[in-house]
Amino acid sequence: MPAGKVIEIEREFQAPRELVFRAWTEEKHLMKWLCPKDFEVLFVTIDLRVGGSWRSGMKSPLGVTYVMRGIYIEIAYPQRLVFTHQWEDNTQPGHEPGHETLINVTLADLGERTKMRFKVSGLTTDESRDGQAQGWSEAFGNLEASLLREQELR
Repeated sequence: MPAGKVIEIEREFQAPRELVFRAWTEEKHLMKWLCPKDFEVLFVTIDLRVGGSWRSGMKSPLGVTYVMRGIYIEIAYPQRLVFTHQWEDNTQPGHEPGHETLINVTLADLGERTKMRFKVSGLTTDESRDGQAQGWSEAFGNLEASLLREQELR
């Protein structure tokens, strides 16, 4: 897959690497954060193995449903996750139904903190890159809040 347009986001979380990895790979965690601000996660299904699939749906504040899916390419617990991403039947601006991108998540252990490097490659338009960059950035705000809540419960 050609690199195309790319999104790169780095973020540090006040959580151990193993917990951040589980937040990316367990349905119960993804249900809490895998959507932009003010959206609602409707479902998440995961077959966590190389070649396994994932699928998730979310609803916007305007009631529009978005469904995304992909295949796991690499799973290296707890430091790296690589998977494909594509939108299903979505004609909203900035989404390219059926077009597959590649997502790389790398987690660096900083003790009780984790540095995440997130990269999406293969986007074809500025509009899709900009829209997804905003959506992922907002989702990572949800992830941060979810990780903090998870640790408070321990």
